[in-house]
Amino acid sequence: MTKVRFIPIESVLEMQENGESFKLVEVLKEQSYREGHIPGAINIPADKLKDEAPKQLKKTDKIVVYCASYQCHASTNAAKELFEMGFNNTVDFKGGKKTWVDAGFELEK
Repeated sequence: MTKVRFIPIESVLEMQENGESFKLVEVLKEQSYREGHIPGAINIPADKLKDEAPKQLKKTDKIVVYCASYQCHASTNAAKELFEMGFNNTVDFKGGKKTWVDAGFELEK
């Protein structure tokens, strides 16, 4: 069984600050993404992962998935699904949009 690795907001900020190459993926529905997402994120809704992930991501990419908050399970489920698809460098920013906003950061529209 694949183990999901959760990362805190500090890890996301550190990767951004250091110019690390990674794909930030919001796995919520398109409407939620359009209403506001973490800057630089792309949108691959959880229910479209099987079709869209191979088109938009490489198996070698470092992937950070996120959803709405700690109470939302979409990112954790997406991380597991991506692992099953062979995207083995995937982590879950479990706090998601709520943690981002609560930390005082803006969402992009």
